[in-house]
Amino acid sequence: MAVTTERAPLTGIRVLIIGAGFAGLTAAIECWRKGHVPIVLESFKELKILGDIISFAPNAGRIFERWKGVPEQLDPIIIKTTGLTYRSWDGDYLFHQTWDKERSFGKAYNGHRGEIHEIIYNYARNLGIEIRLGQQVTEYFETDKDAGVISNGERVVADVVLGSDGVRSKARTLVLGYEDRPKSSGYAIYRAWFDSAELLRNPKTRFMVEDGDRHLAWLGPDIHFLAASIKDGKDFSWVCTHKDEADIEESWQTPGKVEDALKVLEGWDPIVHDIVKATPFLVDWKLVYRDPLPTWISPKCRIALIGDAAHPFLPTSIQGASQAMEDGATIAVCLQLSGKEKVSEALRAFEKIRYHRVRAAQKTGETTRDKWHKADFDKVKENPESMKLVREAWLLDHDAEAHAYATYQETVAAFDRADAPHKEALQMVEVA
Repeated sequence: MAVTTERAPLTGIRVLIIGAGFAGLTAAIECWRKGHVPIVLESFKELKILGDIISFAPNAGRIFERWKGVPEQLDPIIIKTTGLTYRSWDGDYLFHQTWDKERSFGKAYNGHRGEIHEIIYNYARNLGIEIRLGQQVTEYFETDKDAGVISNGERVVADVVLGSDGVRSKARTLVLGYEDRPKSSGYAIYRAWFDSAELLRNPKTRFMVEDGDRHLAWLGPDIHFLAASIKDGKDFSWVCTHKDEADIEESWQTPGKVEDALKVLEGWDPIVHDIVKATPFLVDWKLVYRDPLPTWISPKCRIALIGDAAHPFLPTSIQGASQAMEDGATIAVCLQLSGKEKVSEALRAFEKIRYHRVRAAQKTGETTRDKWHKADFDKVKENPESMKLVREAWLLDHDAEAHAYATYQETVAAFDRADAPHKEALQMVEVA
């Protein structure tokens, strides 16, 4: 049975979206809401509940809250804590940061990536959005009138194409005109998600999983360890960011080893060691870095990159998924306001509206990582609140949809002013 939700008048704009991650699904849902015709191509042959912890800040939460029934489905599976408790690497209590300020901006939705993704994926399907699984995209193309891909040997054409297929997006090569390879950031993360029963049996870790959810951070030289219990303490997740110079040419995500994680954490709080020892399975995830792209749109402005394909984030930004959702909401509005005859204008406006905000958000991840990893921990114990996560209104109290509506016409007018001398010169040449 289809979900009943508000949809704007049909625009006739066909939007081909490559990748069904959070950027792609948000773009599809928001394009549907704005009256466009989205089609999603995804390489996975079936939906799988994969991953571990993922965070959606209030700037993404307000997008979820426009999707009828989605917040109610998400609420039982998200973390419910009053804040984050900080400890030093050796176990000393530092301070507790409450989420009161963040909550004034709206609701955050933090939980298991696969479980949240399943809810959003099913919501999109129930709207009637076409999602084709098992699609192998081998080529992107564009003309002055349309754009498309070759997928499974078939030519699929639309008015615009959105490349939301992650850090190794094939669309990046067309947009940039060359292939840019991912680089090691110099850091990696051990990641895990598991049932908390073993932690409940251990007197040293029991406090983290009984009587509701908990969220703790241990900070040390060039390492931080975040741990959280979820679903009233039933599930448990931890991530450990540490220095790593391994090559990421072929793969950046492999099964990890408990003994390797314990070696990285040698000398740390025994509670951290007990958490790691109780872990049945973990992932060793190399953090990939890419230089900021000079543009997210193709030469003919018919193809745009969104999400990680355009702008990978460090996890310490706590904004990668949220900014991907903002991309989807913004581009849907731009296409609605441009109309079918001016979709290239919409993609140019999308990039202009989003580019500098995204770069500023990316820098928060670099700032937090360096603050936590490069600190003088003797001084930290004297002033522990210097480690506090910065939660600012410009980032969290942002409504991407409302902002796109408010700034689109002004953005397009600026293009017209900038293009005017070029158009005038062309007219003079034609007259001559």
